[in-house]
Amino acid sequence: MKRIELTITALSPLAIGKQKPGGSINEVEKYIPGSVLRGAIAKHILHRAGMELENLAANGGDFTHLFLEDDPAIFQNAYPAVGKVGNKHQIVNNTIKVLPATAVSSKANSGFLPKGHGVFDTLIDSFCAEQFNHPYDPSSLKALEDGVDPRVEAFNSLYSIHDEQYCTHAATSRLLTRVGINRYRATSSDDILYSIEVLNEAFIAANESKNITWDNYVYRGYINIPNDSLAKKITAFINANSEVFRLGGSISRGLGRVKITAKEILIPDDISSRIDKFNQALDKRWQNWSEAFGDGLRPDGSDRTTNPIVNRTFFTLNLHSEAILTDNWQHTTVISPEMLKEFAVVEDPSLQLHTAYSSYSYRSGWNSAWGLMKDVELVTNKGSVYLFSTQNRQIWENALSTLELRGVGDRTSEGFGQVEICNEFHQIFREDAV
Repeated sequence: MKRIELTITALSPLAIGKQKPGGSINEVEKYIPGSVLRGAIAKHILHRAGMELENLAANGGDFTHLFLEDDPAIFQNAYPAVGKVGNKHQIVNNTIKVLPATAVSSKANSGFLPKGHGVFDTLIDSFCAEQFNHPYDPSSLKALEDGVDPRVEAFNSLYSIHDEQYCTHAATSRLLTRVGINRYRATSSDDILYSIEVLNEAFIAANESKNITWDNYVYRGYINIPNDSLAKKITAFINANSEVFRLGGSISRGLGRVKITAKEILIPDDISSRIDKFNQALDKRWQNWSEAFGDGLRPDGSDRTTNPIVNRTFFTLNLHSEAILTDNWQHTTVISPEMLKEFAVVEDPSLQLHTAYSSYSYRSGWNSAWGLMKDVELVTNKGSVYLFSTQNRQIWENALSTLELRGVGDRTSEGFGQVEICNEFHQIFREDAV
């Protein structure tokens, strides 16, 4: 498996819409979905090759291997690489991740330190509290120090670590108002006025002087390709046509112009160390809870001094993008142990799901090849977290590594169902908010 890193520079506003079912307002996504990247690259390959869709089965060649086979290339979402470092915005080169749904911050002043009251994770503490049959209602220590409301709420954001400081990532948008054109007279039409929400193409860059400077928005995404030689071909193709791709809608109105550069990168092989660090943090936290609430019996009659995490390896499955999940032909937002074993092709009767934090939304889209709307799908939102444990760690490490590359659920080639194992943010506790 080869990974290609895409750096996408916006040269004009991007109209990447997300149509809500039954709604009349076309909102804009705050990132570039993998399906949009996949469609734009496929469309340009077809255009350059002068091929029609119905001829691909006989003459598809590399195109068929990339897009139509059972093991196609996987186009992941491209997230904004512009991070808010302190009070300034600048392009960050570090890995961009999705905060888990278990991350919280102060209601009074949410956000990373030093500007906000800090962000911390609640997954491990919530799990320990549940095991001790103790209510868990976290609060912000920084808010308490400042004498304001210490209550917390979920903090959803993209983030990266820049110079040992956590920073948020986001793209801004604006409305473009347009007037309809009469096709016969080539003049403005009466009573036709509409607005398009678009992603901005530029932002105020970080600088030390008082002069305002602007820089183009940059997005970073990835393509995972099973075929090594094909990865080199698609990398060369993208770089040779870096400024011809158009993303999103309203292309004929001058929107969607981008520059895409590609390079092959190494795939990190650190899943074992991530699992180790997560379990070390869980074990240490369990000891703290045991010292405070270790006496007595649990509601089921078992001794609280008995450690239920002994001889079990815990790991989290974090959704890095929205996922389309089905269980027995029905849509769901929970990955059950049976579903995970099916995704990973692993037989393990000891696998347990301890807790799930997930929510849902709806997604549709436009199929350029067929000229039709895609089906409306119920999706599990990115950031969702599932806590599993097993007694057979050795059979899961390679399987989980494969899941990180291929994803879970349906339409993974379009960027749905991308996962991360044991996000390091689960080790950020209340007293060490960042």
